[in-house]
Amino acid sequence: MRNDIKALRTDRRWSQAELGTALGVSRQTVIALENGKYDPSLPLAFKIAETFEKQIEEIFHPDPEG
Repeated sequence: MRNDIKALRTDRRWSQAELGTALGVSRQTVIALENGKYDPSLPLAFKIAETFEKQIEEIFHPDPEG
């Protein structure tokens, strides 16, 4: 699954640590999410969407190579 977390975070000029704090996860988790190494749980996906004031579908996209 691809996501736009890094672009959304940088648009807001947040560090990975700041986003992690807002989401209640570690900076390492944010790094893994941004690099596509970790797909979030559904509650975390909702929290990410809420944090960026977007719908989940606007942030997460199926990987066509999936």
